[in-house]
Amino acid sequence: MNRLILSLICAAAMAVERKAIVPSNGPKPVGPYTPGILAGEFLYVSGQGARTPEGTFAADAEGRVRQCLNNVKAIVEAAGLTMEHIVYSQVYLHSSTSYEAMNKVWNEFFPKNPPARATLGVHRMPTETPVEITVVAITDLSKKKAVIPSGYPKTANIAPGMMAGDRLYLSGFLGRDVNSGKIPDTIEAQVQLALDRMKQVLTAAGMDFRHMVFVNPYLTSAVPSNVMNRIYARHFEFGNTPARATIQVAFLPHGANIEFTGVAIKDLAKRSAVRPKNMAPSATASPCVWAGDTFYCSAKSGFITGVNGGIYADNVEDQVRQSMRNLLDGLEEAGLDFSHVVASNVYVDNLDEFAKMNAVYGKYFLKMPPTRTTVSPLPPVERKRSTNGHFPKLEEISIVAVK
Repeated sequence: MNRLILSLICAAAMAVERKAIVPSNGPKPVGPYTPGILAGEFLYVSGQGARTPEGTFAADAEGRVRQCLNNVKAIVEAAGLTMEHIVYSQVYLHSSTSYEAMNKVWNEFFPKNPPARATLGVHRMPTETPVEITVVAITDLSKKKAVIPSGYPKTANIAPGMMAGDRLYLSGFLGRDVNSGKIPDTIEAQVQLALDRMKQVLTAAGMDFRHMVFVNPYLTSAVPSNVMNRIYARHFEFGNTPARATIQVAFLPHGANIEFTGVAIKDLAKRSAVRPKNMAPSATASPCVWAGDTFYCSAKSGFITGVNGGIYADNVEDQVRQSMRNLLDGLEEAGLDFSHVVASNVYVDNLDEFAKMNAVYGKYFLKMPPTRTTVSPLPPVERKRSTNGHFPKLEEISIVAVK
């Protein structure tokens, strides 16, 4: 048999099966995304807001969080799973929904074996929902195992780390002492403490920072990015860092200023960084990283790389086009394309341009668009050209793909 044909047959045989999950009793998608995608042994769920299927909101904060989690539950159950199958979650809060109200309802849905969780505050979300929650679940409950380092508070309603097969999902680690609640006096110490807390969980799982494949640093305006990057880079090998999406947010729980969350893989032989030839090695982020059959890509903006690089487009549509081109560079370097993408996070400057963003974004996914979470982390920026001809960033997109 022709060697090329044989290799194509083998590649097809190894491809992970994907299945769209669309519950009959959930809110209709408000953009080009699929409510849930079952890819191999993982279920990816789009960010769910607090609207009922009829388009209304509950009267109080607890009711809105409860509806949000019921919307998540509808997708999870449509895939034949339960809420206990969830291994990781991200909770996005508007200032109108308190952390305490969210936590109270959270306990109702996760009375035992809760998932890892990262929580952050954002400026605005689609359809004006005051809370949005996205999750990842594993199909085989026997492969779910909490990682809890010694000395961790017994009352915690989230798992510091959650093993899901050979993958470790890490909760959001704040620059705040988990037992005393004290926040160090300096930003440098806060960043280091958050990384130390992440390391503690990695160690408990038999891993270290080399095993990380993706990291989300969430930071408030109090944290200069250069300070965070300087401390962060000390923990990783230059050019072999995890993929990363660094997002400045409106606020973090308990008044913290920095939070790190992410994913690691147990077997280092299954981890490899991928860098397109037009991107230089970095001390802080690899463009994309393989974790077995899953491909995590750093958030990309409308930045043109190379000599005289920068953002030159002054509108969200053209910036989205450049972001997708930048993401495609990473996918193609790994032999993938947009049809392999199962999940995405879209960060937009101004949600008044939600329809404009969707119109461009949707053209890249003609069949089974990936799950998606969309938020506006901060108030819109002033759209003014800088002295070097650059425009501010109006959007940013990160993706997860499966071979």
